[in-house]
Amino acid sequence: MSGLEKGFLAFGILLLLLALRVPVAIAMAAVAAGGIWLTVGDAFLFTTFATTPYAVASDYTFVVVPLFVLMGGIATRAGIIADLYTAAAYLLNKVKGSLLIATILAQGAFAAASGSTVVASSVFTRMALPEMQRFGYNMGIAGGAIAAGGTLAGLIPPSVAMVLFSMLTAVPVGKLLVAGIVPGLLTALVYIIGVRLMVQIRPEIAPPGKLSITRGMKLQAISRTWSIILLMGLIMGGIYGGFYAPSAAGAIGAAGVLIIALVMRRLKKGDVFSALQEAARISGMIFLIVIAGLIFSRFLIISGFIGELRSFVTAMEIGPVGFMAATMLVMLLLGMFVDSVSLMVITIPFLFPISQALNIDPIWFAVIVVKMVEIGAITPPVGLNLYAVLASAEGRVSTAQLFRGVLPFVLMEAALMAVLLAVPALSTWLPDSM
Repeated sequence: MSGLEKGFLAFGILLLLLALRVPVAIAMAAVAAGGIWLTVGDAFLFTTFATTPYAVASDYTFVVVPLFVLMGGIATRAGIIADLYTAAAYLLNKVKGSLLIATILAQGAFAAASGSTVVASSVFTRMALPEMQRFGYNMGIAGGAIAAGGTLAGLIPPSVAMVLFSMLTAVPVGKLLVAGIVPGLLTALVYIIGVRLMVQIRPEIAPPGKLSITRGMKLQAISRTWSIILLMGLIMGGIYGGFYAPSAAGAIGAAGVLIIALVMRRLKKGDVFSALQEAARISGMIFLIVIAGLIFSRFLIISGFIGELRSFVTAMEIGPVGFMAATMLVMLLLGMFVDSVSLMVITIPFLFPISQALNIDPIWFAVIVVKMVEIGAITPPVGLNLYAVLASAEGRVSTAQLFRGVLPFVLMEAALMAVLLAVPALSTWLPDSM
């Protein structure tokens, strides 16, 4: 059996196990274990399972994952995110679709305090959806805006998705984090322009605001956003300026948000402990999937699958453009059925080596892959952000409403993706200037 046949057989078994709802980490580890044992024997199998978990868990670079998750948890519990949303809603009170735009802007700022798209979607569903329902907004569009806005955390630092890409490819995590800034801000801008166009065409989806917001109320709301501005400066200023490594930035961000919350006297009894529990649970899940994915990718290497696939793609002479088109199609199709973390762990180990054989810029490739992963997170029927919204909506929006409401945002993402593909410098010029 050739390496390609072994690899495709392994992927077939893996997809079958996932369809049977076997947890992705267990499925990947089981398929990898069987493949390694049949290919090179039990000695290499035991060595791989003994060394890979320690190698990942002991890598100091990846300490940013639990620290970034912890930072977002504390910021949410301290009400820092609610301050952001209130300030944006007050400032945009007279603008058509103000609450939709305020939600997107606040989620963009929240992305600087949390690298998790699912957390962002859940938090803003509980915070913004009841307000939009109260003012008569279309619940499908409202839920779609929240789910789409949650994807900003996948690009705007600190991005867990970018850290995960670094873990899987050894591309410098600092450059990857910085690379997401411009595409992330462009995404927020495209969403806002899209919302404005939708409201102009269909005014009934976002009735005008009825609240009377005074200038004093606006100034007071703005004054409460100092905490997130300080956090953004501490994290990205330190990384981009070269003052400290991304791992140190995670520690500074987590410590910084804790100090800010204590100074503001916003934390209740048990908040810090629950944030630590949440960070441990989410980080444990991510690390378990990554470890299983790395073992699976090791099987793909020793079986000859990656080498033969790279030779096959190179011989086809499809070139970088054809390869990127195929990559985007694979990511989009799988993203409809597989969650973001699992999707990256399954696909990057064999897509990244081929991209490098075709001399594709690794930073640009990372941005495109993460962008496609985030599009998958809002694409029905199994977009993870969509179910985060549904789980937190308490019945305010139905599945059918949400699936219809998110489609305009998927189209906006498609338009932006075309721009990012046509102008790679949008993704690379900032990290190249470090």
